[in-house]
Amino acid sequence: MAAFKFDFIVVGSGAAGLLAAHKLAASGRVAVLTKRTPEVSNSDLAQGGIAAVTGPDDDFPLHIKDTLRTGAGLSDPRVVDLTIKEAPERIRELVALGTRFSARRGVFELGLEGGHSRRRVLHAADSTGHEMERALLAACRSDKNITFFPYFSAVDLILRARPAGTRPARNACLGVYALEEATGRVHSFLAPVTLLASGGAGKVYRYTSNPDVTTGDGMAMAYRAGLPLVNMEFVQFHPTCLYHQQAKSFLISEALRGEGGILRDADGRAFMKDYSRYQELAPRDIVARAIDSELKRTGANHVYLDMTHLKPAFLRRRFPMIHAKCLALGIDMTRSPIPVVPAAHFFCGGVGTDDRGRTVMPGLYAVGEVAHTGLHGANRLASNSLLEACVFAHRAALAMKEDPVARRSSGRPLHWTTGNARPSDEAVIIKHNWDEIRTLMWNYVGIVRSDKRLARASARMKVISAEIVKYYWDFLPTRDLLELRNIACLADVIIRSARSRKESRGLHYTVDYPAVSPRFARPTVIDRYAR
Repeated sequence: MAAFKFDFIVVGSGAAGLLAAHKLAASGRVAVLTKRTPEVSNSDLAQGGIAAVTGPDDDFPLHIKDTLRTGAGLSDPRVVDLTIKEAPERIRELVALGTRFSARRGVFELGLEGGHSRRRVLHAADSTGHEMERALLAACRSDKNITFFPYFSAVDLILRARPAGTRPARNACLGVYALEEATGRVHSFLAPVTLLASGGAGKVYRYTSNPDVTTGDGMAMAYRAGLPLVNMEFVQFHPTCLYHQQAKSFLISEALRGEGGILRDADGRAFMKDYSRYQELAPRDIVARAIDSELKRTGANHVYLDMTHLKPAFLRRRFPMIHAKCLALGIDMTRSPIPVVPAAHFFCGGVGTDDRGRTVMPGLYAVGEVAHTGLHGANRLASNSLLEACVFAHRAALAMKEDPVARRSSGRPLHWTTGNARPSDEAVIIKHNWDEIRTLMWNYVGIVRSDKRLARASARMKVISAEIVKYYWDFLPTRDLLELRNIACLADVIIRSARSRKESRGLHYTVDYPAVSPRFARPTVIDRYAR
C-alpha cells in the first residue's frame, strides 16, 4: 500500500469537483480521484442547463420565489438567497473558463423549464453538462498542480486514530483510502482537507437516468464515518427517460416540455391537465406522479412526449443530441412522439454542510449532489443543480484554503489492513444482491410509497445488509463489492428517512399520509449513532 500526500484531495470529477480543484490549485497540490476516466460523471450527462438570472424580464426575487415554492417549505431561505444572488458571477466565471453557452447575436438563449416563472436556463444546445465538463477539464488538465487518478475507487475516509464510536465533530478527516482497479491494492491519499464531490446515488434504483458510477460512495463513506445524512427520502424521479430496450439511462430533457412538449397516453390524450394547472410545466414531482398514476391506471409500460406540432428545423437545432439519439433508435421526434417513463434522477438530500461546504467533521467538505446545503428542500427546481455545484464549489474552495486544519497536524491516521480477507470466489452474490436491492427500492421506495411497502423494504434490507457486511470483511475489495456495500448502506438510510416522515411533501409521497403536515416542516436527519 502506497501513501500519497497532497495539500487537497477531491473525490469526484463532476462540475463541482473540477471547479473546486481548479480554484484550489492556486494554493497547493490537488489530487482528483475518479472511479472511471474524469469525463464520466452525472454532470457530463446534464442536458437542460444551469439556472441564473440573466434575462431582462427576470430578477432575483422571482428566482428565489420559484426555488422556495418548489422546495415545499424545506428549503433554507438564506441559502436560497445567497445561491441565486451569486449565480451570475459563476456564469461569468464559466464563460471565462471557455464554456460556450448557446447564444444569438451575443445574447444568451434562455430556456424555460418546469417550476420556473421566467426563461432563465442557460444551455449549450441540449448538452450543457458536457460542455461545462469540457471547459473545466481543459482548465484542470493544463494546471501542473492538479493530478488525476482515474480508476481509483474511494473506499472509506481516513480518520485519525481515536476510540471507536468517536463523534465526527471530535474526530478529523485525514484523507481517503482508494482502491486502484489495475492492481487491486488499496492506497492512502492523505491531505489536511478533503472534498467529497462524488455525486448522487441513482444506481440505488433499478431505473435511473444516472451513469453507472453514481452509487452514492461519498454519502455512504461519510455515514460510516459518523456524519449525519439529511433529507434522504427526497429522491427526485425525472419524469421523462427514454423507454427503449437499446437505450440505457438516456434522459429526455425537461427543456422539451419547456419548449411546448405535450405528454400523452397511448390513445393520444393529453393528461397533465388532470393533475396540475401548470400542466407540462408543473414541478417534476407532480409530473412524475402523474405519469406513474397513468401507467398504473392503464397498465401501459410508458407514455409519450409529443413534439410533432413544433417545427422540425427548430427541434433539430434546439435538441441536436436528443434528436440524433432518438433517430439512431428509429424514433424521429419531428414525426413521432417519444416513449418515456420516470426514472431516479437526483438526490435532494445528502451529507449535511454549512453554506461553505463544511461538514461537522474537521477537514472534510462536501459539494454538489453528495451534499445537503438546504437549497433544494423537498424538491429541486429544474437546472438548480449545476448552479448549486458551481456556487458551493467556489465557496468551499475559499473555505478550504483558509481552513485552520490545513495549517496544523491533524493526528495519526488509522492504517488500512486486509486482515484475513481473501480473493472472492462467489461473485454471483454481488450481482444477486445488487439486482435485489435496486428492484426492491424501485418497487417499495419509489415514486409512491406506503407504510406497508416501506416496512417490507426495511425487513428485507436488514437481511441483505447483514449478508453484504459479512461478505465485505471476508473478501478483498473490488469495485463491484464497494459499490454494492454503498448502495446497501444508502438504501437502508433512504428507507429509514421515508418511514420517519408521516406526511406527503415534495418528492416524498405516501398513500397513508397524503397531506402536508406542519409537524414535519423540518429536515430529516439520520445519524448512525442514534440507531
